[in-house]
Amino acid sequence: MKKLIAVASFAAVLLASCTPKASTAKAPVASTSTAEQIAQGKTIFENSCGRCHKLPDPASHTSVQWVGIMNSMAPKARLTDEQHQWVYDYIVSAKK
Repeated sequence: MKKLIAVASFAAVLLASCTPKASTAKAPVASTSTAEQIAQGKTIFENSCGRCHKLPDPASHTSVQWVGIMNSMAPKARLTDEQHQWVYDYIVSAKK
């Protein structure tokens, strides 16, 4: 009986480790924002992000690093998905 439980437990762990994981991190897509939306992103960046801390220089991180930063900070700033995208597009465009 113990062997059966051990085998069943092992099989359950093995199956669970092989299933695709749901990703909670959202990677902003390539810039789909208009110039007006990017301007909104700048305003949101300055007002929402600057409320809690000094604004970072957009050139201080790569676009990939900004994905992680935005994914951790956007919920704290209570940004909608659209606002998240606009701010990301602003940051990426500002570093060029």
